[in-house]
Amino acid sequence: MSGRMGGLGPRARLTALAVVLLVAFLGAGGYVWQARRDLTAARTSATGAPTRDDLAMVRDVPHLVFRNTALGADYGRVAMVPLSAPAGPRAVTDAACERVYATRDEAICLSAERGLLTTYRARLLDAGWSARRDLPLVGTPSRARLSPDGSLVATTTFVFGDSYANPGQFSTRTVISRTAGEVIGDVEQFPLVVEGAVVTAVDKNLWGVTFADDDRFYATAASGGKTWLVEGSLAARRVTALREDAECPSLSPDGTRIAFKKHGDLPPGRWRLAVYDLATGTETLLAETRSVDDQVEWLDDTRIIYALPRGGTGTATSDIWSSPADGRGGPELLVSDAWSPAVVR
Repeated sequence: MSGRMGGLGPRARLTALAVVLLVAFLGAGGYVWQARRDLTAARTSATGAPTRDDLAMVRDVPHLVFRNTALGADYGRVAMVPLSAPAGPRAVTDAACERVYATRDEAICLSAERGLLTTYRARLLDAGWSARRDLPLVGTPSRARLSPDGSLVATTTFVFGDSYANPGQFSTRTVISRTAGEVIGDVEQFPLVVEGAVVTAVDKNLWGVTFADDDRFYATAASGGKTWLVEGSLAARRVTALREDAECPSLSPDGTRIAFKKHGDLPPGRWRLAVYDLATGTETLLAETRSVDDQVEWLDDTRIIYALPRGGTGTATSDIWSSPADGRGGPELLVSDAWSPAVVR
């Protein structure tokens, strides 16, 4: 090649040399690109789990959605892992949420926009994690749930400054909407019936919705220092207490039991997880003895999952744990550096 270039002018020789170098660079780049593809394939094959960019692969199988709390560039973003490999590589979306919940076709994302003044937003996202529309949101995000068929969405926020509250205390706002667009309203405005009587106290609060179908739901109600597990109907616009001392309920996939947190005789600010059988009224304390301040999720009909801050309340990182719903065995780490789990089947 040097002999052929020797018969060219200086400019032509420089041009030819540039072409040679470009071809060599592209060849090396192609080799590196292929090597990376081979490495990705090898990793996926070896672990049985997708790499970070394989969102579609995870979405097509039963998976766990959660807020990523691993410190780094993806902190706070929504991530997913297959249920078959929860400890494997996670696929990370572009959505950043404080609290997230998802079904196969959509998700609810409660997010924070931090600046001189932090503001919060509730958004419905489609299956591709793109925003569909905003939902009403007042206050600091706390809980979010979608109905099993995806037709209903509930958000709970903490709100300071209600007229009945003592200075520094908060109340809640729990709004249920249809994902198609209609805002049904704040369920605190529904009559609360406890032992046959309507509670008229102004300090009434409701939060932590879990849906049974497109009409029935369960939630927490509170008034006068007491909390109740309540069953509600959107059609009747009424909630009725089922039992006392139950917060942040979560209905099992088979619809027969509710997992919740309870105070019992524990010190203020501490809770114990339990499961309530709707047919028999039997309560089962779970083997997890650490205080769990979360609305738990059911991994399947036999196990529940929940998030615990690592190193205590207020830390930036957290992990998702699982425990048997029958009170036997003990808690097991399911996903590290994760928060706000949602199981999608």
